[in-house]
Amino acid sequence: MPKVHWILPNGDRVSDDVNENSNLMDAAQMNGIAGIDGECGGCLSCATCHVVVDDAWLALCPPMGEVENAMLDIVSSPRQSGSRLSCQLAASPVLDGIVLHVPQ
Repeated sequence: MPKVHWILPNGDRVSDDVNENSNLMDAAQMNGIAGIDGECGGCLSCATCHVVVDDAWLALCPPMGEVENAMLDIVSSPRQSGSRLSCQLAASPVLDGIVLHVPQ
């Protein structure tokens, strides 16, 4: 199982093994990660699952689609170069060990 690390706004780290192909928004919610609300349930219509992918992992993530790119313009925290919607990322061997920063 791929491991995912969430860095919370206060600097705390939460790590967990996530089933392969699992949506990282769902994984965050199952781990009680505050700030990953996923109000739309992962339908790519709310931008409440915003994370910032650590620079070391960004190139390994799948390409961002047009809708995700547009949705990132309405996130409540400032958009950053590594901003992604966690509903659009899935656990995989390539992303084993990924570090996701949870914005304020």
